[in-house]
Amino acid sequence: MKILASMGRGGVGKSTFVALVARYLIEMGETPVLLVDADPDQCLGYMVGVDMEAAGKKTITELVIETFFETSGTIYGVPPSERMESAIWEDGIYEGEGFDFIAVGTKYTEGCYCTPDAALKGAVERIAKNYRYVLIDSPAGLEQLNRRISSRFDDIFELLDPSKKAFEHVRRALKVIEGVGIEYGHIYLVGGYEFPDELGRKAEEELGLRYLGKIAYDEQVRRFVLEGRSLFELPPNSPAYRSVVEIMERAGYIPFRRLLFPK
Repeated sequence: MKILASMGRGGVGKSTFVALVARYLIEMGETPVLLVDADPDQCLGYMVGVDMEAAGKKTITELVIETFFETSGTIYGVPPSERMESAIWEDGIYEGEGFDFIAVGTKYTEGCYCTPDAALKGAVERIAKNYRYVLIDSPAGLEQLNRRISSRFDDIFELLDPSKKAFEHVRRALKVIEGVGIEYGHIYLVGGYEFPDELGRKAEEELGLRYLGKIAYDEQVRRFVLEGRSLFELPPNSPAYRSVVEIMERAGYIPFRRLLFPK
C-alpha cells in the first residue's frame, strides 16, 4: 500500500492532479484506490463524479461530531478508533468503479479534539490497508493531515504556481514536515498549468527538490470543471491527462505510461 498526497496553495491544481492520477492508476488496474478529500473546499468529489450527499454518505467531520460530540465518545469494551472505523465503513465511504472515496469535510464544532483526532487517525490508517493506493487531496498544509490522517507518505507532490508565495509555501511545508516528524519517501515539485517550465530549474535550485514537470493547460479540463463533469471522462489524448502520466513516469511509475501510450 502506497500513500500519495498533493499539497500547495489554493487554486494551483491539487484536486485536478489527484483526480488524473487516480484515473491513471485505475485504468492500469492498480486498484483498489482510496481517494481522500482532505480539503475543506471539497472539490475532488466533483472531479471524479462523486456526490456524497446524493449517495447518502457523510463526511468524516459529520461522523466525528455524531460519534464524539452528539453521543458518548466511549462504549465499554469498544475503543474510540474502532467506533470511528465502523462509522466510516458504514456511512462515510462512497464506492466507485475501481476506487472508494471519503471526504474529511469542514472544521469540527468547538470542543477538545484530542480523542476524536487520535481515533480518526487510527481508523483511517487501518482502513487504508485495504487499498493498493491511497491518494490524498490535502489542504494547504500538512498539519491537519499529520494530526487526523497519517504521519507517513510515500510520495508528496507540491503543486506550484508562478509566485514567490508558492516557493515560501514549500519552505514552510518542509519545516512542518521536519517539526512534526512526518515520514516520507520523496517530495516532488509539480507545476500547475500556469507555471512556466523554465522556472523548474530555479525551483529545484532554491528548494532542493526535484521538479517533475507541469500539468499541461487543457481547455477541456476547464470546461469539465465548470460543467461539474468527472475528469475520468476526458478523452485519452487530453493534454492535461497525458502530462500527468508523464509526471508520474518521472516519479518512477514507469510501466503504466508505456502501456497507456505505446510508441
